[in-house]
Amino acid sequence: MDLEDYRTAFMVVSLALILIVVFPVVSLVVPFPSGVERFSELWVLGPNHMAGDYPFNVTVNEEYHVFVGVGNHMGYSARYMVCVKFRNRTQPLPNMLNSKSSPLSPLYEFQAFVADGATWEVPVTFAFLEVSRFDNSCLIRRMSINDVVFWVDSPSSWDSENSGFYYQLLFELWLYNVTSQSFQFHNRFVGIWLNVTAS
Repeated sequence: MDLEDYRTAFMVVSLALILIVVFPVVSLVVPFPSGVERFSELWVLGPNHMAGDYPFNVTVNEEYHVFVGVGNHMGYSARYMVCVKFRNRTQPLPNMLNSKSSPLSPLYEFQAFVADGATWEVPVTFAFLEVSRFDNSCLIRRMSINDVVFWVDSPSSWDSENSGFYYQLLFELWLYNVTSQSFQFHNRFVGIWLNVTAS
């Protein structure tokens, strides 16, 4: 081997060593695609902290309990908001195809900062405080969520096929966008159906 071959081999080995030393530092600053799917979870558990035994047949002035939770798998710590909405069967759900939230106004909001790979969960207590029943219709005037009272004035018609007056307690997940400095609907929602059985 001549001197030029030694110089080339020395430069290749030196460059490889520099890359081995520098890569961990650069990877802290520059995100490299990992091929891992980034997503968030949203769930509702029943009063026994299980995916079941949800309140269904509900009455006036009775408290009901569920748990709502968020799991962060976005690859970074994220700020979330969970909007609690209340709807009857004819009012719109979020549109998953267009990533649009339900146009209904939120009654209650939770905010949480969740580290990557972590979960956050909170209890939700709700009650119906004023309900009017007529022949084939029901009107929920007031309800409470975590002891905060809301005027909802939400009507429902009798569902003869399923024998009930049906409503849905809806939870939407919103994610804080640092660029726009605002929360944006994160295309996740869950809900529980409720049948108002007596006033």
